[in-house]
Amino acid sequence: MSEPAPRLDALAQAATVHLLAADGDGDCAPGSAPGGDAAMWGSGFFVAPGWVLTCAHVLRPYLARDRARPFAVRGTDLNDGIPVAARLAHWLIGDHERSVVPPEEDLALVRLDDDTVEHECVWLADRAVRPFGDVVAYGYRPDDNDGSAGAKPWSADAEINVRDDGAGLRFKPDIAFPKGVSGGPLLDPRTGAVVGLIKSRRRERDGGMAVATLALRRFGDVYRTVTAAHDRWHGTAPRVITGDNWIDEQQQLLGTERRPGPDLWTPRDRRAALGLLARLPDPGAAPSVAKIVRKVRGRRPPGTAPELLTWRDGHGLLYDSALPEDALTFLHYLRLVAAYVRSRGGDAQPLETWVAERLREDDRVHLHALVTEARLPDGLLPEPGGPDRAAVPYPGPGEGPTVTVLLDPVIGVTPARFHWQVWVNHGDAPSDAGDQPEYADGYDGYTGEFGHEDTELAAEDYSGEGFLPRELVQALRTPLGRTLRRLDGEGPPVPLEFALPAEHFDTQVHRWQFDDIAKLYATERLGTQRRIVLRDLARRADPDNAAWRQRWESVSAARELAPARVPERDSRPQARHFQRLPQTAIPVMCRPAGRGVGRDAMKLALGSGHGVVLWHIEGHATRGCQDSCEDLHTGVEHMLGRLGSVAELPDRLRHIRQDISRGRDDRHWAEPLALLYDDPRRPLPPEDTTPADSP
Repeated sequence: MSEPAPRLDALAQAATVHLLAADGDGDCAPGSAPGGDAAMWGSGFFVAPGWVLTCAHVLRPYLARDRARPFAVRGTDLNDGIPVAARLAHWLIGDHERSVVPPEEDLALVRLDDDTVEHECVWLADRAVRPFGDVVAYGYRPDDNDGSAGAKPWSADAEINVRDDGAGLRFKPDIAFPKGVSGGPLLDPRTGAVVGLIKSRRRERDGGMAVATLALRRFGDVYRTVTAAHDRWHGTAPRVITGDNWIDEQQQLLGTERRPGPDLWTPRDRRAALGLLARLPDPGAAPSVAKIVRKVRGRRPPGTAPELLTWRDGHGLLYDSALPEDALTFLHYLRLVAAYVRSRGGDAQPLETWVAERLREDDRVHLHALVTEARLPDGLLPEPGGPDRAAVPYPGPGEGPTVTVLLDPVIGVTPARFHWQVWVNHGDAPSDAGDQPEYADGYDGYTGEFGHEDTELAAEDYSGEGFLPRELVQALRTPLGRTLRRLDGEGPPVPLEFALPAEHFDTQVHRWQFDDIAKLYATERLGTQRRIVLRDLARRADPDNAAWRQRWESVSAARELAPARVPERDSRPQARHFQRLPQTAIPVMCRPAGRGVGRDAMKLALGSGHGVVLWHIEGHATRGCQDSCEDLHTGVEHMLGRLGSVAELPDRLRHIRQDISRGRDDRHWAEPLALLYDDPRRPLPPEDTTPADSP
């Protein structure tokens, strides 16, 4: 079994801590004896300045009722052994009623209250490894000889011999884990990086479970924040507690016979590169990182690789093993990252300067063009065009008006017929009783409030029997056209939403044309004139849906977006697939949403909380995918890769529809494309439940 280098062992010990109740906090965990919280709760370790990683199940008994409850962090090498105040920042627990926390959810991030406390930080592997073989485990265990219920450091050699699904790991049953070590780090003695943390021991038996640190990516934006702070801190080559440094010790692990020359990528190169990458704008959740890695390596990242959230994640994909790799591979990647950031207005000069300096150290001058002549793949080039092609963001709450057409099916009628209503959400323009519009048909209108914005019922269907889909354009032409003209000003045309049941999502609203007779140059469809989106009428009954709001919060905060092909090719839609999609993923279907497999997939997407979905309203309902399907998925990926935020998507799709109407043959994949853009922050008008008058 591999022994850790003594100095690395000391660094890992110095970064490991244990968690306990705050001084004077007498509350006990459920089921514990009074005063029991004076003992340690479990272990953890510093991953960045002020950030401690531990297992969520360590904290759950004490924080389940009050997650804001303060507690303390203590370590032999921390603050002279004096506890430091801390609080839970985030954890991944999904189902709080479940007795056992699954490995992929058993992570918690703790934040120190005092940012000035000096401490050691572990080095987290940038490779998304699920370790196998020898590791060194660290933690704290109760000190039975300490009458004050103290804790003492513990470490042991262990071996991982089973990889479970996801991030779960199992230890070979030849080691007994004492109580209290859950949450402690696992060090890979061959690379000098922390690759996991102890999850649990087996009751009355040897062995136990662990969680791979790759599960950290489930924290999303918080993962970006923590790893950037980690890389910036290590980039300064700190020597704070033991007088040693993680990277220098990792360099020593290579040994004299393996010590790399300037043609190989070293731990010191990695430290400098990741420190510079941590200062760049995040790539978001778009496929930009994967595309750059593919350009460098000539192949796609493995399908089992976790979500790529940072430039650091892409750097980790460049390794074939833990051994040093060719330096030109990494310099090529860094050059492309710099080009990507620069093409979007970011400052990549410090990274470009360092790449040039490092390249000069490599004497293989005949190969330098691989780096110096590196060019972004076409799919990552910024879209040409001036300010007239800038995408206008879709308004959020308080950001401007929208018009919503509610299409409500008449109950029990075949073929389907619809009642309609035209609503105006004024956004940041509250209605004034003295400025109500006058209607030519004598309709008085209705003003009210749903959400937190002023709304107005501008027109309504009084026909009684409703309208067939083919009759809706004629029925809405006058009332909807009048409302749109009233609201359109000097800026972009007001956005138009259609809310209808999911089984009618294939209604061709973006192809509607309101002018029977118009000038030859003005015969445009609705989808080329303004931002057209669909919304789920059923959601007006559940505006506070937690999954919907959580996904919307994530997708609206993402700087870039990644498409998710649903259902996966040649497979049936499965609920677990939709539930496990990253929070920032955009489901894309090359099928209609109202029939066949597409209907099932749309139902699952809505049930999983997705608020943004793209689909082909005339795609194949049953048969397998064709070449046209690949054109659609490639086109959507390219479109999403150009977005700065999800709010730009409706207008970017309008641009493409405009290009199609002007004869752009390469955009035809988008002609039958429909967009669900269902913002829970702007709820639909509630259903009218007042009694109706009857003769």
